[in-house]
Amino acid sequence: MKSWLPTSVKELEQRGWAVGELDVILFSGDAYVDHPSFGTAVIGRILEAAGYKVAIVPQPNWRDDLRDFRKLGRPRLYFGVTAGVMDSMVNKYTAGRRLRSEDAYTPDGRHDMRPEYPTIVYTQILKRLFPDVPVVLGGIEASMRRLSHYDYWQERVRPSILIDSGADLLVYGMGEQPMVEVARRLETDPGVREFGSSGVQEFGSSGVQELRSSGVSSVPQVAYLASSYVPEADDVVLAPHEQCLRDKRAQAANFRLIEEESNSLHARRIVQQVGDRYVIVNPPYPPMTTAELDHTYELPYTRLPHPRYRGKRIPAFEMIRHSITLHRGCFGGCAFCTISAHQGKFIVSRSKESVLREVEQVTQMPDFKGYISDLGGPSANMYGMGGRDKSLCERCRRPSCLHPAVCKNLDTDHGPLTDLYRAVDAHSLVKKSFIGSGIRYDLLLHEMKQSPHSSGLAYARELITRHVSGRLKVAPEHTADAVLHVMRKPPFSQFEEFKHLFDRICREAGLRQQLIPYFISSHPGCTAEDMAELAVITKRLDFHLEQVQDFTPTPMTVSTEAWYTGLHPYTLRPVFSARTPEEKAAQRRFFFWYKPDERRAITDALRRMGRADLIPKLFY
Repeated sequence: MKSWLPTSVKELEQRGWAVGELDVILFSGDAYVDHPSFGTAVIGRILEAAGYKVAIVPQPNWRDDLRDFRKLGRPRLYFGVTAGVMDSMVNKYTAGRRLRSEDAYTPDGRHDMRPEYPTIVYTQILKRLFPDVPVVLGGIEASMRRLSHYDYWQERVRPSILIDSGADLLVYGMGEQPMVEVARRLETDPGVREFGSSGVQEFGSSGVQELRSSGVSSVPQVAYLASSYVPEADDVVLAPHEQCLRDKRAQAANFRLIEEESNSLHARRIVQQVGDRYVIVNPPYPPMTTAELDHTYELPYTRLPHPRYRGKRIPAFEMIRHSITLHRGCFGGCAFCTISAHQGKFIVSRSKESVLREVEQVTQMPDFKGYISDLGGPSANMYGMGGRDKSLCERCRRPSCLHPAVCKNLDTDHGPLTDLYRAVDAHSLVKKSFIGSGIRYDLLLHEMKQSPHSSGLAYARELITRHVSGRLKVAPEHTADAVLHVMRKPPFSQFEEFKHLFDRICREAGLRQQLIPYFISSHPGCTAEDMAELAVITKRLDFHLEQVQDFTPTPMTVSTEAWYTGLHPYTLRPVFSARTPEEKAAQRRFFFWYKPDERRAITDALRRMGRADLIPKLFY
C-alpha cells in the first residue's frame, strides 16, 4: 500500500524510524501534496528511491517557538529548503502589489501559512538551530534568484539568494539529479561522523567546508559561495553585484550572458563577485533521458494531499488532480516566462507506455469520473520535438527555437502527440481527455505549411474536435507586432490565421466552441496607443476580453530586465515601459472598452494621445 513520506514524529515511528535517523529533511512553503506536479514530492520520492530516509515539513510555523523546525531533529546529510512550486512573492501578490484572493498551494487558500521569501526565512532559522548542518536550496524561487536579480516587490537589485539566506548550496532547475548526487557525495564525506552513543550524525566543521571536502562543489547544476576564485579558461565572468547596483547597463548585459548559458547544451561555469566573495554557478546536467523522466513520474506517489489536510481544499491540487504531464522543457523562449530558464529549452518527453501507465492509475482514483483535465506540459504541443541534427543544437545558444522564426533544424512533427492522445482516449474508462496547457499555434501553423498532408492539420482536427471543453485558450499576448517582437511571440496575423482554422474546423464538425485569447498590458515596449489599437482589433474580431493581466516583473526574465533597466538585454537599446500605477491602469483600461463605466476615461485618453480616430471604431 502506498504511503506518504513522513511529516511528523508519529509517522516516523510508524515506519520504524527514530528522530535523528533521517538522511534528508525537506522544508517547503507549500502544503504537502504527494503528486508529481509538486516539486517537493518529486524530490522526496527521488531521494527515497535512491535509498535515503526522507521526511517533509510542509509550511512550518516560523512565528512561534520554532518547534516545527526542531521536531524531526538533525538530518544525517542535509536540510533541503524550497519556497514551493511558485516564487513566493508572485504567489502572494498581484502586479499591483495587492494581496491575491487566495494562496493556491495552501489548505483552504489561506494567506498566513508561509512568510514572504520562505527560502530565506526557513534557512536562517535552520542555520540558527543547526549551524553545522548544510542547507541546500531548491525550487523556482531559489533557481531564479541564484545571481543578482531585480526584485519588483522591494524595488531593488538583490544579490544571490545564497547571500541573503546563508544557505550552503543552491540547486537550480529541475533538481532530481543534483539533489541525489549531493546526498551521495555527503554520504562519503569523512567529515560526517557518528556523534556519541545516540547515533545522531553531526558535521565536524561548518557546512560549506564539508561541502567542499566532499566534492559537492563540483556537482553540476549547483551554485555556491566561495571566498576565493581560481579562473578557468571557459568561465563566464559577470559584472560584480556592486557594479550592477550602480550601472543598469551592466545588469542588463549580465542577463544576456546568463540566459545564453541557460539555453546551451554545453554551458560554461558562471562567476559573479559579491563583496569579497564569489557566487559560482556550475553548468547544468545534460537534459534527462526519456527513461529517467519516466522513472520520476512512476515513483510511488499517492497522488493525493497528505491526510493532515482532510476536509480542506488545496486549490492547486483541485486543478491538477486528474492531469498528466507528457514532457518537460519549452523552446518558445517567451521573454516574460521563467519556464525555459528553470526547465530548459530542450524537450524531454515521456514514453507512451509510461503515460498510459499513469492514465491507468488516474482511472483507478475513487473520484475519477472519466475525464482527464489536461494532457500537457509547459507548452502542450511540443511533445517529442527537438533538433533533427543534434550537432547543430550543441552549438546553438538561441534562447528560442521559434523566435524570430521557427528554426529550420526543428522537427515539428505533431504525429506522435496525436497518436498519444488517441491512445489515451482508447482507455475504456476515459470518456474524454482535455488539453488545458497552452498551445503554440505558430508551431502548429508552421508544421501545416510544410506539406498538404502534414501532421499539423491532423493534430489541429484532433485537438479542436475531441479535446476542447467548449473553450480553447491560447496566448497571442498582444496585437502590436513591435510589442510581440519584444515578447518573443509571433506576429498577430498568425493568431488570426489560427482563429480562421479553429472556426472552420468547428463549423465542419458542427461544434459551437470559443477561442479564448490571453493578453498582457504594460509589457516593456507597449504604449497606451498600442493598447488602444489592441482594443479596436479585438473588438473587430468580436472578443470581449476576459483572460488578461498586467505585466508582473519576476526574477530572471528578459522582460523584467528590460522593465527595470530600460534597456533590452540583447541590444542595450532603450525600451519604454509603463512604470507608474497611473500609466499601468491607463493601459489596462483598454481591455475593458465594452464596460460603460470605462467609456469616458478611454475617450478622453484617445483624444489626449491624438487618436480620436479610434473613438468611432470602439463605440459606434
